Amino acid sequence: MNFDFPDEMKELREQAKKFLTDRCPTSVPRSILDGTEPFHRGLWQEMSDLGWVGAAIPEEYGGAGLGHLAVCVLAEEIGYAIAPVPFSSSVYLAAEAIALFGSSDQKERYLPKLAIGEAIGTFAYAERPGVADPRRLETILADGRLTGTKSPVADGDVADLAVVATRASGQAPTLHVVDLTGPGVSRNAVETFDPTRSHARIAFAGAPADTLAAAEGPDAIRHLLDRAAVMMAFEQVGGAQAALDMAVAYAKDRYAFGRPIGSFQAIKHKLADVYVAVQLARSNAYYGAWALHTDAAELPVAAALCRVAATDAGWQASKENIQTHGGMGFTWQFDCHLYYRRAKLLGLALGSAREWKLRLVDELKTRNAPAAAA
Repeated sequence: MNFDFPDEMKELREQAKKFLTDRCPTSVPRSILDGTEPFHRGLWQEMSDLGWVGAAIPEEYGGAGLGHLAVCVLAEEIGYAIAPVPFSSSVYLAAEAIALFGSSDQKERYLPKLAIGEAIGTFAYAERPGVADPRRLETILADGRLTGTKSPVADGDVADLAVVATRASGQAPTLHVVDLTGPGVSRNAVETFDPTRSHARIAFAGAPADTLAAAEGPDAIRHLLDRAAVMMAFEQVGGAQAALDMAVAYAKDRYAFGRPIGSFQAIKHKLADVYVAVQLARSNAYYGAWALHTDAAELPVAAALCRVAATDAGWQASKENIQTHGGMGFTWQFDCHLYYRRAKLLGLALGSAREWKLRLVDELKTRNAPAAAA
């Protein structure tokens, strides 16, 4: 079975790479670290004007209608450029949830604004440190209004709307769209390991909510996270590849004892291991993209596989990039820390690698149970 992308997606990749090489050098994420803005608004607007934000949203709702393969391609290049924009929150999660579970009226109300970047969306799920569990949510809905606290919420300080997960006592988890600029909502920025991707603590006190009726039950949340995990895996693979490329370039140019350090066995083996990890992550991500694009039954398994592999690759590549640069790799002046920060943050964005490994084990147990019983 061929999991490769069609030619039109490869052409989109090349155009995205050229655009981000020109518009998002490392000085752009550095400008967020050194400044006061939570994300780069100019870059976000340009990406929106190009149709990237609405790539998977159907044309009838104002999107480009290119499908999820296009999002995967764009995500990889965004990850490579470590672009400081709320792409994952708005595209992988908020727009995806509304497209999956919203009524026609809800799609018409929210998706056109998300598709052109006029509105930024996010997914408010976690309520405390640790593993988020749809069966233990404390945010509640009563008479169409939300009460509770969500933290940390990625891009929650800049988002205009949030898809919020709730669970009333004795009831199944549900999802609701909340206007974050409306009444009953207060939010405060939360300091994170990577300031180029802002987070917030959002408190709801009787905030009006629009229920996504088709999203009832924990399976709906898991399905949304599976789909988001595939798209985010591509972003992680892009960042891992960028860190590897940076390390290889330095190993070729940096001389010690009259030779490039890349000629020394210790460096060669280290970078070869990173290369294998990145290629493994990429192959799993391609499998995940196929499962997402075709809505295949093995999507939960594919999502867990690509999430685990991409998280491992991002961590290994960004760590070894620092080590390859030696003492200078730990300094603010070198860009190594940009990739390390992003790799660590994305590695926890949808749950840790350990959590996804456990999900993979549970999924495989479930799928193999009938055969084992027989």
